[in-house]
Amino acid sequence: PAGHGQNLVTEDVTVVEGEVATISCRVKNSDDSVIQLLNPNRQTIYFRDFRPLKDSRFQLVNFSNSELRVSLTNVSISDEGRYFCQLYTDPPQEIYTTVTVLVPPRNLVIDIEKETAVEGEEIELNCTAMASRPATTIRWFKGNKELTGKSEVERWSDMYTVTSQLLLKVGREDDGVPVICLVDHPAVKDLQTQRYLEVMYKPQVRVSQNYPLQGLTREGEPLELTCTAFGKPQPTDMRWLRVDDEMPQHVVVSGSNLLISNLNKTDNGTYRCEASNAVGKSHADYMLFVYDPPTTIPPPTTTTTTTTTIPTTITDTTATTEPAVHADSRAGEEGAIRSVDHAVVGGVVAVVVFAMLCLLIILGRYFARHKGTYFTHEAKGADDAADADTAIINAEGGQNNSEEKKEYFI
Repeated sequence: PAGHGQNLVTEDVTVVEGEVATISCRVKNSDDSVIQLLNPNRQTIYFRDFRPLKDSRFQLVNFSNSELRVSLTNVSISDEGRYFCQLYTDPPQEIYTTVTVLVPPRNLVIDIEKETAVEGEEIELNCTAMASRPATTIRWFKGNKELTGKSEVERWSDMYTVTSQLLLKVGREDDGVPVICLVDHPAVKDLQTQRYLEVMYKPQVRVSQNYPLQGLTREGEPLELTCTAFGKPQPTDMRWLRVDDEMPQHVVVSGSNLLISNLNKTDNGTYRCEASNAVGKSHADYMLFVYDPPTTIPPPTTTTTTTTTIPTTITDTTATTEPAVHADSRAGEEGAIRSVDHAVVGGVVAVVVFAMLCLLIILGRYFARHKGTYFTHEAKGADDAADADTAIINAEGGQNNSEEKKEYFI
């Protein structure tokens, strides 16, 4: 508010073009003085409740000794300016109110450099907000992410045209994503326009193993591979080849599938699926290594299990004597039973081995003793005997079987 009226009150008015502005002149302490409203050209709009101005867009909303309220419909920019409230006192009092007219952008347009871009390219987008008042602020978004553009403002009479430029490097992930131009202006809310990006990109290729689904590729078994490719435009040319070698004769290629019904070691190598479109060519590789066919292993016997287990048990016990002392207190029942079984088996084997060693020692001593007896008997009494016969008799102690011995040695 401005002016010299101490007894008058009014407020500034901001209105969007085409809408209604309401101007109010109020008196704090009424003394029945005359109130009137004047336009920026100081023409009287209302004198008390009478309208001398021929503009029918002005209508009386309220009139009393303390207020004169007037509405102005279909506001245009030409209506902008200072309006005066006057109170006919002595001396007269006056105050003014400022009417500001906002103009939203007439049009919001995105102009894109290329309707269809190729991934990796940098494209230019321009968004223009025409004929606004005040000048528009333009914001850019790609999806939910805000981007930064560069704006230029042009003034035409009382209007402003704003153009914002955005440079955007596009990738395949941008295909189908909206680029949004949003207006930030006091006269309008949620005014925006958008363009969907169309990005061409070369194929993305993937090779998957259908069979065997899991496990090794073994000799004699089948192998089935599938090649999938996605691109824009969708690739139509897809082919299989063997890297650095010719494709085996028995390989069957059916569209995107590759089948080897009976694998052998000569099939080892790298198999490549290539796909191409208007943008370019891509490939994916599958390295094949054919393993030996599975061999049938007989089920292990009790003896084999025992023999294998015993050294393990002995080794473990020897190596971890100290930790075992602490671990035993926390060992479960199952562990205790296993330890007992292993100890029993080990004890039995040790006893058998010990018995066999003892038997060998006894037999050895037995044969050694008999051989020694022969030599001892032969020599016993030889020193005192005059001849061999006497020596034999002396050695045997004159027993009756000396004759037999005599005959044996002759």
